[in-house]
Amino acid sequence: MSPILLQEALAGGIALLFGLLVLLVQLGIIVWIYSDAKQRSDQPAFLWAVVAFLAPLLGLVLYFIVGRR
Repeated sequence: MSPILLQEALAGGIALLFGLLVLLVQLGIIVWIYSDAKQRSDQPAFLWAVVAFLAPLLGLVLYFIVGRR
């Protein structure tokens, strides 16, 4: 195998790991917002989870500003 192919395979593996890490962080944000909103919010927790799914970082900031009692 040539060094260029090995370098491309390594870059692809790193990109895959980074993508999985981002996905896990996003899912963690969604689950945390949903569970916290069930306890501390007057608005429906499901809607906050949808907001976090559509825009994870913006949804997290909005939840802290608007969603919590």
